[in-house]
Amino acid sequence: MQWTSIVAIYVLFWVVSAFVLLPFGIKTPDEVGAEKVPGQADSAPVNFRPGVIAVRATILSIVLTTLYVLNYAYGWIEAEDLIFWGPTVGR
Repeated sequence: MQWTSIVAIYVLFWVVSAFVLLPFGIKTPDEVGAEKVPGQADSAPVNFRPGVIAVRATILSIVLTTLYVLNYAYGWIEAEDLIFWGPTVGR
């Protein structure tokens, strides 16, 4: 696998990880007891910290990319292993 492919896979994992990790650790004004700004949505976060999300997404994407590249190199899970409903007839 080329290093550019590894970088592209890492970036994809990073973006997905960042979106998956967005709701964790977020508190609404009702949970904290903070005062709402007029016109603010009830679900708007009080303690949004993009730096923490970026660090968590970086760590998770490094782990996922490493597992992906190792699986590519050693073939632990192949496409045939993901067919859960049994073998196809006639093949």
